[in-house]
Amino acid sequence: MRERSRPRGRREAGDGGRSAGGAASPRRERQGAPAGGGGGRRLAMEEGAADLRQRKKQNCTESDKMAPEERNKENSKLGRSPKYMLVQRFAKLFFGCLAAVTSGMMYAVYLSTYHERKFWFSSRQELEREITFQGDSAIYYSFYKELLKAPSFERGVYELTHNNKTVSLKTINAVQQMTLYPELIASVLYQASGSEEVIEPVYFYIGIVFGLQGIYVTALFVTSWVMSGTWLAGMLTVAWFIINRTDTTRIDYSIPSRENWALPYFACQVAALTGYLKKNLNCSAEKFCYLLVSASTYTFMMMWEYSHYLLFVQAVSLFLLDSFALAQTEKVHEVYKIYLFSLFLGYLLQFENSALLVSPLLSLVAALMLSKCLQMNMKKGTFMSRLLKIMYIYLVFTITVTINFLLKMFVPHKENEHLLKFIEVKLGLNTTKNFTMNWLLCQESLQAPSQDFFLRLTQSSLLPFYILVLIICLFSVTQVIFRRICGEPLKETVKLEDGRIGERPEIVYHVIHTILLGCLAMCLEGMKYLWTPYVCMLAAFGVCSPELWMTLFKWLRLKAVHPILLALILSMAVPTIIGFSLWKEFFPRIMTELSELQEFYDPDTVELMTWIKRQAPVAAVFAGSPQLMGVIKLCTGWMVSSLPLYNDDDLLKRNENIYQIYSKRSAEDIYKILTSYKANFLVIEDSICNEVGPVRGCRVKDLLDIANGHVVCEEGDSYAYSKYGRFCHEIKMNYSPYVNYFTRVYWNRSYFVYRINTVISFQS
Repeated sequence: MRERSRPRGRREAGDGGRSAGGAASPRRERQGAPAGGGGGRRLAMEEGAADLRQRKKQNCTESDKMAPEERNKENSKLGRSPKYMLVQRFAKLFFGCLAAVTSGMMYAVYLSTYHERKFWFSSRQELEREITFQGDSAIYYSFYKELLKAPSFERGVYELTHNNKTVSLKTINAVQQMTLYPELIASVLYQASGSEEVIEPVYFYIGIVFGLQGIYVTALFVTSWVMSGTWLAGMLTVAWFIINRTDTTRIDYSIPSRENWALPYFACQVAALTGYLKKNLNCSAEKFCYLLVSASTYTFMMMWEYSHYLLFVQAVSLFLLDSFALAQTEKVHEVYKIYLFSLFLGYLLQFENSALLVSPLLSLVAALMLSKCLQMNMKKGTFMSRLLKIMYIYLVFTITVTINFLLKMFVPHKENEHLLKFIEVKLGLNTTKNFTMNWLLCQESLQAPSQDFFLRLTQSSLLPFYILVLIICLFSVTQVIFRRICGEPLKETVKLEDGRIGERPEIVYHVIHTILLGCLAMCLEGMKYLWTPYVCMLAAFGVCSPELWMTLFKWLRLKAVHPILLALILSMAVPTIIGFSLWKEFFPRIMTELSELQEFYDPDTVELMTWIKRQAPVAAVFAGSPQLMGVIKLCTGWMVSSLPLYNDDDLLKRNENIYQIYSKRSAEDIYKILTSYKANFLVIEDSICNEVGPVRGCRVKDLLDIANGHVVCEEGDSYAYSKYGRFCHEIKMNYSPYVNYFTRVYWNRSYFVYRINTVISFQS
């Protein structure tokens, strides 16, 4: 055993003279000690982990000194001068960064060109441009317009935080309730940059969003590059992302949505976290990654109200990574501290948002911190410390649930309660006739993904390569975990010939993260926009990584060809072949898409908005479907009775009540509902009243009949029955009692507008 330890002692002495101190002698004692029984293996595992932590703490001071000497020795063996290697590294970094930035800029230009071709934006009037914003997107952009119209930024913010001109009989803090921080930033940039004379507000707004999408793609490029070591992986990531744009982003349908503002920052955070988790990272790079993780985590949390749920999934991935001792514990816990700081700062700056206090992220991080304190205060080697190691995952889970339960008991909160009810119904734990819950369940984004989704990913060759990479990484990680259980420490530096890709903590993190996101995507189709981009990144990394191919060849015990040479060849040849095949098949489609002039023409909506602006009183309140109310608020500025937002119980109840205009209720019932919200005008959409949906039971009128108990089941078939006809049909007949309560004042092919009478005249 001593003879084996001598080369290691000589290497350490040559590296920095550490063998003379206390760092080398404990290592020799452990190598010479007998490893008999399970207790010896556990003791060796604990000592190996302690030794690894000790070496990592010295990394920032010693690795920076040792790295140049080691590189000089290696270069001298290969006959290369340090100057040659410096130029080579600089050239690789320069061209990689240039490719990353170019990819992001080209993607932003591509989105802008496609948007112009789709909507003819430059040749349309302002009203026609604004109609292209639908649903919640219209509400977000309308507040951006109000900020620009305000006499000062401070006055504009005050009016948004004390807003009583949007929803009737309701004063809301729009900044908190609708997460309007992106609009605040966009308005400040527009006014501070002096862009009023250069560019129109709408172009500035969508330009920022398209620019963020370019940053999103650049961050994915960098992540794949950092993991594989070649920017060829980044190029392949971008190609797959653009080709599968239908499943990677919702930018086509909803430009101002919160996720389009937030996910680019999350991608930057993931890229920085990938670099931060790497082994043998020099001190300056580690500090840069840490600062970038901190800044992007907090910004991401401020941009999207549901960001803490996605960070919770990330925290679970890091927890599993740390539980299997596959990463440096100190680094993982530093990320936990970033979560705590971001939650605390977000709570203060989001007007004491109680949803952050009762979030599962806070409960999990608190449980992890508490469990760490218990482990540190427990004497090592005792029965309780060993039991705590075995029960660690169960302990953290129990403490997390307990803390979350206590927080919800003592912290008053109303936010996201409907989300928990939805999850119960979605998982089949409960049934309901509630209109809102059933309407959400019928939304395409909240259903299981269709077969077309998997077919599209397969046609672009993304899914097969992702599955291949995932299987290889999973098997390698399983081997590493088994070695750790047997007491074998992790290698401080994993070389290509080792074929151990599962020992790299950043790879293990991404494997766990994509699996968790994939499980969510298999339940909710809307989650595919979070999962598919990282599928592109992981698959591109795998096919471009020589380590992954080397890991596979180690298992196959390849002897006919030198495995290292073959791994290097395949890591270049496979992505090149994939790239050429994608170019040949999909590039003509993309160019056709950009050259094809599409047309967005909605004259009925334009006529409706024009009539409202010319004929309706300024103090009028409009009632109708929430999606249409968002467009009316944006295009006219008139007050509405409901909004297409689903994070407030009062607004959800309003939406359900006003949707009753499409139910089988009496004219008197509808009149009472509308007047309770001080509505003056009612807008009925023919597309909802005469809706012929692909799935029976998911139409608005079907859901209302179920909620109102107007459905009768006979011989396996269901029929809607009520003593009243459907209101939206009956009111068009212009007979009593409907004409007593409502007077038609405008109509076209798609919309019917009725004035709600203040004085009821009962005439036969």
